[in-house]
Amino acid sequence: MTAIPNIHAAAQQAMANAASTNAASSVQGGSEASLSYSTPFAGLLQEAIGKTQQLETNAANAVTGLLSGQGVDVHTAMIATEKANLGFEMMLAFRNKAVAAYQQLMGLQF
Repeated sequence: MTAIPNIHAAAQQAMANAASTNAASSVQGGSEASLSYSTPFAGLLQEAIGKTQQLETNAANAVTGLLSGQGVDVHTAMIATEKANLGFEMMLAFRNKAVAAYQQLMGLQF
């Protein structure tokens, strides 16, 4: 549940950055060619994928530590594994929604 405020804050920050970029270019009288638009969605997606990969790495390390007897208890390994599983399921659900939206857009007739 902590991902939602982070995404919301990142989206607000990206919108503020875009607004300040547009304001600065209008003050300077910049042309359309000098405007640079960022892609906040792509950044958020890359960050989410990175966090999911980190959760999977943490789970693999916890299971390896449990099996090798490095002082990792069963509860820690199970919690890390479930976090990785939930992160993967969330990314899978997001992918499914994105594919469905793409297919719906491709079905539109102009």
